[in-house]
Amino acid sequence: MRIIAGQWRGRTIEAPPGDATRPTTDRVREALFSMLASRLGTFEGLRVADLFAGSGALGLEALSRGAAHCTFVERDPAAIKSLERNIATLSANADVRRGAAEGLGAASQSYDLITMDPPYCSGLADKILANLEKQAWIGPSSWISVETERGASIASYGLTVEAVRHFGKAQITLLRKAALT
Repeated sequence: MRIIAGQWRGRTIEAPPGDATRPTTDRVREALFSMLASRLGTFEGLRVADLFAGSGALGLEALSRGAAHCTFVERDPAAIKSLERNIATLSANADVRRGAAEGLGAASQSYDLITMDPPYCSGLADKILANLEKQAWIGPSSWISVETERGASIASYGLTVEAVRHFGKAQITLLRKAALT
């Protein structure tokens, strides 16, 4: 795996061993960040959360493109080791929360971009979105990217579905906070 763009463009990152994690492919990451760039304009200064982080590819890509900080959430010990090595190798401005994404407590402030890639067919995306809203991880200008299996429906919890794209077996759903009317 490699970083696609930004200050670390072309740098390789380590994937966790085994098949406990399913890294987002370069092609899907490139498409996702293209979608986000067209909506955000820039990643400069963003606070990012990468849930089910695995190797950290999504959060590290955002940092490479100018995000100010990334909070990675991962519970698999092998993935955490790879993630921490990737963060150290790139000297990334990040912290790692060890534990389940579905058990996150209150955020000290909301995140500008939240990416999550839960296990396919787990149903965790809906549960986590509800918790993120309740725990103030999602703010008025937050964008959320959810990778699921193709055809999965995502409950919106006060979020607007901005785009749904398919890449083989993968589906990316891009959401943002619904505008108040």
